[in-house]
Amino acid sequence: MADKATVLAPATTANLGPGFDSLGMALSLHDTVTIERGSAGSGVAVEIEGYSDGVPTDGRHLIAATVRTVSERLGEPLRDFRLHCVNRIPHARGLGSSSAAITAGVLLADALSGQRLTEVEAVALASEIEGHPDNVAPCLLGGFTIAYETETGARAVSRRVHERIRPVVYVPSTRGLTEAARSALPASVPFVDAVFNLSRAALLVEAVTTNPGLLFEATADRLHQPYRAAGGAATWELVRRLRDNGHAAAVSGAGPTVIALCDTETGTPPEMDGWERAELDPGPGATVIDVR
Repeated sequence: MADKATVLAPATTANLGPGFDSLGMALSLHDTVTIERGSAGSGVAVEIEGYSDGVPTDGRHLIAATVRTVSERLGEPLRDFRLHCVNRIPHARGLGSSSAAITAGVLLADALSGQRLTEVEAVALASEIEGHPDNVAPCLLGGFTIAYETETGARAVSRRVHERIRPVVYVPSTRGLTEAARSALPASVPFVDAVFNLSRAALLVEAVTTNPGLLFEATADRLHQPYRAAGGAATWELVRRLRDNGHAAAVSGAGPTVIALCDTETGTPPEMDGWERAELDPGPGATVIDVR
């Protein structure tokens, strides 16, 4: 067994318009987390650089709690350890910060236990902890992912993102809550809207992997964004402005960040007042970079 390990866990964007709880993409922005075994009885300590937003620095921290859960599942309980987190992913902005934390916890616990989890097992376990697979799948696998649930847990496949695609994110200073966004969703939707989203989600796979010229049509959505608009007026207004100018924009995850999937042959959208704009790249999945 190892005593120390470091993981890089990327930011992610989910839904991508029509692919609610199913489609996601890893982005070239990541947190770095290091775990080191402590002496018996020393407990858990968490050091944080970068975004913190008042998160706990003991065993209640999401990464620490995940490490404990996974290590117990693996039969090698970890009770005394230190975490050092370099957080570059903004919290509660729709860029998968919690999924990055859970993914890091899964891989760190596995690394100290001898790296015994398969890719399938890691996706299922991280999805179980998160509650849905759309962000943890790209965080673990990288690229563009299609996640789905089975009777034995979540599964996912990853596909290469077309080289012309450049994700551009607009990040506000305000935070959002996934739970609040989910509470705005109806129990049922019109059949015609369900069919609309089925066609667009299928088209998005073609657009992201093969034909970026289809991105605008493929990112249209009637399933979740319209119902959430009242709770995020600024986010929805920015999506509308970008789409009115021909950009394939959507709410990133539950928001409030907005993402535009851009075809570099046709250009990227400009700065927007009140939003921090960043051009990123589709990224690889989480990586264990040091085990000793």
